[in-house]
Formats: sequence, structure tokens, C-alpha cells
Amino acid sequence: MSATTELRRTVAELHRELTRYELVTWTAGNVSARVPGHDLMVIKPSGVSYDELGPHAMVVTDLHGTLVEGELAPSSDTAAHAYVYRHMPDVGGVVHTHSPYATAWAARGEPIPCVLTMIADEFGGDIPVGPFALIGDDSIGRGIVETLRTSRSRAVLMRNHGPFTVGATARAAVKAAVLLEDVARTVHFALQLGKPEVIAQEHVDQLYERYQNVYGQ
Repeated sequence: MSATTELRRTVAELHRELTRYELVTWTAGNVSARVPGHDLMVIKPSGVSYDELGPHAMVVTDLHGTLVEGELAPSSDTAAHAYVYRHMPDVGGVVHTHSPYATAWAARGEPIPCVLTMIADEFGGDIPVGPFALIGDDSIGRGIVETLRTSRSRAVLMRNHGPFTVGATARAAVKAAVLLEDVARTVHFALQLGKPEVIAQEHVDQLYERYQNVYGQ
């Protein structure tokens, strides 16, 4: 079994989580995973229906986006994912969606304030906005890296585009994408009722530390 065989299966399965949680429509969005021990990544092909995204459809590229395995053209966001892997060595998975509420915040160019314990737990503070960048080269990747280097957040709202999330694994990045949409929706509702209160920084730090290092099995 090659180093990519099992990972192709995992990445294919994770794409089903994007449709399960209604984070994508049509063929938009993508999940990628770094291949451990290799300068490679697995990512979805461009413009292929989610119903057709079995392990055989996944493609493998190097960390400059050059196709290494697979018969289909890689995602149009491949250069962005590759740039993140080259410059953030602790990242093992990247996810991009157009989930409606998070994307609405990206359209406004407004960070999601840390007004919920879930935001403190998962993202460690406000969820930041990244710069506007055109699709096709590594400009989006540069914006993601520049923004997340100064934040504990696992998510960035790329202005006028949509959210990208990162994680130690592709599954962790998908979890971040799911939770991001949930808090983006809840904070939107809260703003309809008034101005929600931001959690004090000392409490954010305590919540983040507990969730990252104590919570779970």
C-alpha cells in the first residue's frame, strides 16, 4: 500500500462531511491532507460532483501543486493549500467551504467576535478576516498564512470569498469548518437581538487552554 492510498480514502470520506453539514453547494469547497513524511498532499479534483468523490477520484500533488498521482485536474484552490503546507509545518489538513453564515461574515469583512465559549475553545479568540485575493495562484495561501501567523484561530475568513480552516489533521480542519459555521450562525442571531458581550481575555485563555489540553479522552 502506498503512502497515499489510505489518505485518499480518508479525504474522500471527509468531503462527505462537508455535504452532511451543508457547508458546500454544487462542486464548491475542498478538503486536503498533507501526506506524512512526504512533500505531498491529497486534494479533491476540480469541478467534480461530491457524489463522485470516491478514493479513486482524489489526486496527489507536490507542495507546489504539481500533479503526482491521479487522472483529474486538481482543485482550483490547490495553490492556496500548497502554500499553507509549505509555510505552516504543523498543519496537516486544510478545508475551504462557502458555508453561508461564515461566508456572509467574509463578505462583510468583519471578524467574528469571541462572544461564545465555543469560539474561545476552538479558535482561541476572535475569528480573523484575511485579505481579498484572486483564485488561481498562491495569493490566497499567502493571505491565510499571514493572517493565522498572528492568531490562535484555526479559521480565517478570506474577504469576499469564504472561510478556510486548518488543523493538525484533515479531520481536525473539517471539525473547525463545522464549528465555524455553527458559531457564525449563532453570533449572527445574537446580533439581531442586540450587542453580545465579548468574553474577557483572561477567560478566553482559560477556556482555550482547557479545551485544547484537558477536554476529551
